[in-house]
Amino acid sequence: MVPQHPDPADVLARHLRARATEFLRALRLHRGAAAPEDSAEAARALRRAARRISAALYTFQPVLDPAWSQTLGPELAWVSGTLSQEDACATRLTRLLEALHRLSGPAAPTAPPAGARPAPRTPGAPAPADGAPPDAPRPATPVPGAPAPARASRATGAPPATARRTPTATVTATVPAPDDRRADDRRTEDVARTPGQGRDSTPRTSGGRAPLAVGAAKAGALLERQLTLARTRAHSAALQALGSARFHAVADQVAVLASEVPLAKAAGGVDLRPPADTARERLVAAVAALPLVTAGSPYNAEALTHGLSPDPAPHPQDAPWHQVRLLLRLHRYAQEVLDPAAGDDPRLRAAGEALDRHRDAAEAAAAAAQAARTPRIAPATAYALGVLHAGQRHEVEAARYAFQRAWQKPPAGTP
Repeated sequence: MVPQHPDPADVLARHLRARATEFLRALRLHRGAAAPEDSAEAARALRRAARRISAALYTFQPVLDPAWSQTLGPELAWVSGTLSQEDACATRLTRLLEALHRLSGPAAPTAPPAGARPAPRTPGAPAPADGAPPDAPRPATPVPGAPAPARASRATGAPPATARRTPTATVTATVPAPDDRRADDRRTEDVARTPGQGRDSTPRTSGGRAPLAVGAAKAGALLERQLTLARTRAHSAALQALGSARFHAVADQVAVLASEVPLAKAAGGVDLRPPADTARERLVAAVAALPLVTAGSPYNAEALTHGLSPDPAPHPQDAPWHQVRLLLRLHRYAQEVLDPAAGDDPRLRAAGEALDRHRDAAEAAAAAAQAARTPRIAPATAYALGVLHAGQRHEVEAARYAFQRAWQKPPAGTP
């Protein structure tokens, strides 16, 4: 029997229906999420499904109804972009704070806090009879057979030795309780206390990290304040978008797509490979325009010079790389339509991961530069932000170098 090849239009329709079903399932999970983690995971699933549907509508537009695909595609891109902002702010903050801790060096061994108990006693040593700690002060143990000083004085009628030395002076001493210290004593102790010995001045660390210096700590606090505010605004914008009439219209169109795919009138028997080849050719042309020779060098001074200027515009070298990242994603999604296993090509996956790191590092460097432009910050804070910005720009160059190495590998399946 001659094997029956599926109709290319049916292959595309099945792919779109599967992605639309994933979109609706993620939307249902998002609406019924009880924890913030579940809501965030459902939002990521929504983004994944929206990206794949939008990419298929853009790449295989000749096979689909043009009016319908040109209307739904940009709306799905709006949904994906709106939902990605909150995650991007959280990732950016985590990346910058981890970079600050790496710049501070390895964690130093921490000294025991003030007032900590000493090491336990040696096994086999007799325990104190009164049950008190070994280092607790105890009264002097009287010698057997020797009379107590006060009792001996009363018995002989002679005053104690100290009283005999000062026969005319009467001294009245008030012994305060251990916690009833005078304010002068407390003030003197606070001044004499070193930064590593005080209870409240001990730097707090987590996960074995080294304590941050003053400039780095203030830089981290400034970044956390700015990016947390941006994340809160992005979260509010995402909630507002998900409850808007615009999103409900998009969800209704995706629900229709899950049951029926509007194809073009001449879609029967149309080959899907020419549109997929067009997506690959656009990617190859965009990669050929990249400065891969510059990306192969260890350092790129031009990439660091722009960060020193007061211009808050994005780096001019980053835009072509971001465009290649989008075109690579379109190419991978087109390959998934033709063959689901082809979209998991190790070469394309490594190149995509390098471009994702490039995007994250470039955005983190821009956030550090924006924080450094804050008026009236301390010089140490500005210096820490500058070092952080330079480190992220070096991460950008490292990601470009990794993309160059991954892209120059032969495609999967070639001898």
